[in-house]
Amino acid sequence: MLFVHPLYAEANEADNVGELHFVDGQGQWQEPALVLDNEFDIQVSGLIADSRLLRSFRNTSNQWREGVFVFPLPEKASVYGLTMKVGERTIEGKVQPKETARKTYEKAKQAGQHAANVEQQRPNLFTARVANIPPGETVSVELKYQQPVQYQAGVFELTVPTTLTPRYMPGRPVSKAPDQWQGGWALPTTEVPDASAISPFTVNPTDVATDSHRASIELVIDSGLPLESVSSPSHRLASRQDGQTFSVSPEGGEILMNRDFVVRWRPVAGLEPSAAVFHQSWQGEDYLMAMLVPGDNGSMVLPRDLVFVIDTSGSMAGESIRQARSALQAGLDTLTPRDRFNVIQFNSQTHSLFMQPEVATGNNLARARQYVDRLRADGGTEMASALSRALDSGVETEAGARVRQVIFITDGAVGNEAALFRQIREQLGSQRLFTVAIGSAPNRHFMREAARWGRGTYTAIQSPSDVDGPLQALFSAMESPVLTDIRVNWPGQETGREAFPARPGDLFQGEPLIHVVRGVPAMGELKVSGRLPGGQDWNRTLDLQQAASATGLHRHWAREKIDSLEDEAKVAGREPDRAGITGLAVKHGLMSAYTSFVAVDSTPARSTETPMVSDNLPTLLPAGSQAGMLRYPQTATSAPLLIALGVVGLMFSLALVLLQRRAFA
Repeated sequence: MLFVHPLYAEANEADNVGELHFVDGQGQWQEPALVLDNEFDIQVSGLIADSRLLRSFRNTSNQWREGVFVFPLPEKASVYGLTMKVGERTIEGKVQPKETARKTYEKAKQAGQHAANVEQQRPNLFTARVANIPPGETVSVELKYQQPVQYQAGVFELTVPTTLTPRYMPGRPVSKAPDQWQGGWALPTTEVPDASAISPFTVNPTDVATDSHRASIELVIDSGLPLESVSSPSHRLASRQDGQTFSVSPEGGEILMNRDFVVRWRPVAGLEPSAAVFHQSWQGEDYLMAMLVPGDNGSMVLPRDLVFVIDTSGSMAGESIRQARSALQAGLDTLTPRDRFNVIQFNSQTHSLFMQPEVATGNNLARARQYVDRLRADGGTEMASALSRALDSGVETEAGARVRQVIFITDGAVGNEAALFRQIREQLGSQRLFTVAIGSAPNRHFMREAARWGRGTYTAIQSPSDVDGPLQALFSAMESPVLTDIRVNWPGQETGREAFPARPGDLFQGEPLIHVVRGVPAMGELKVSGRLPGGQDWNRTLDLQQAASATGLHRHWAREKIDSLEDEAKVAGREPDRAGITGLAVKHGLMSAYTSFVAVDSTPARSTETPMVSDNLPTLLPAGSQAGMLRYPQTATSAPLLIALGVVGLMFSLALVLLQRRAFA
């Protein structure tokens, strides 16, 4: 057994991690043949950021290559353009239904033509494929996308994702894989049938070329307001100011793509926007976007039941679990003797500190702080059971006497997002769910959408030094909503169905109401009403003739409409309106769950007799993660273990036979 144990450890490690599949003819490890280079050029105007991402695939081998790269984009990104560049030639991509785009790409790939295909796996996760990259040459793909700028408590924020945390795939492996392009480290399961498509290999920066997986970022901010400061919780910045315009880039040039790039800017004190209206005319139709910040009108602080849920799965190991513990301790500090609370942790299993929320006495808080200090990260991410316990826990209270709130602290590294959103909607009741994103590359789509379905807010923590500010704003806002029962009335009742969100949720302190509508000219008045915490009515009127000119509003409206159609399907438990979503996406030139971009060079470049090798390019391990989150392609098996066990078994059998012969001799 001493002989077998090292082989068992080796086989077990291979099952969990594997060996990198980029090997030469002698089986020696080598770096991926494709070098990945990235350039982000971002222009911020008002509440919209327009981005150009140039991604280059440089072939360092002597073979023709196909590059496959799974990558993140902002959770509300609207991808509206694809251009492929080969030498001096530029080929414009087109939006097609997803299956049609796949067939177009595969046909061009087999014919030896340069081709590129980009499709959406999740609202914040995409796959790029580039076929027929010549030896020693570079093929580039330029993506154009826009995203809304986030605004909260007087601070604007923009995030550029560069990598992702490997996601946990719950469910049982399916016996027959679905008809889709494969290439990830995970196998399809009953709960995540596309697991292979959302599980790119995750490696260390030393596992790729020294000039690969780097990104240059140029950001120009024109918010229309004088700015007090521009900062980043993730990187050191180099900035230049020209009037009210700021040009921002990472200090030192290129950054390693192992953490999200986050920039925040704050208007000069006293000049924070309280209301703004933007207008665009596109293809003969008017589009309007309004932002309204109700302001702090005082709050009625009610006693609360707070349930803190903390993710202690393996993906949280390292810096993430330290940030999570710090965030939870900060939450405990806000409790008063009027409040009741509980702490729930989850990984492969779910455990809670108390059977039900207990009063926040000094003794109970001391127990909780010790409990949190001892938390360690390991195991799977079985989030559904933790959600169920958090939303079902507690005791009944008199209506209106106590506020029930759940604070969910996690990196969101799960693959079954849709099922979890459905669970939140079904179990939420009158509670509120607030999410706190942890880590250098969290699943922001899951975090933001979970908070939206939970009628709460979303907060991101970028680093240990970034904990205090965002959490202080969160806990202050959680004391009570600023505005409830919100009604938004654009001129013309017939346009109500074309305004989004269709049912605005409650607003918390510092949180803006952002509404977009199609078919309303920049004339008349927008009327917004609601109810303040004390029960008083609140009304506000905005003059639409004061709307500022803007671009990209039609794409933002189309993205909101698509999200609304998908939400309606989730609530009704049916399949989304595929035809309606496809039609919207094609009209507005957007990528969606049912449409993709494809670009094909009409001139064949590779002879069909010349072979081509496909490379599934890895992403980088998020900064602060431990080595246990590495996901290398598997070529190793447990064969050495099985052989060793067989040999040892034969040895034991032989020994028993000899002993028996001696005993009967």
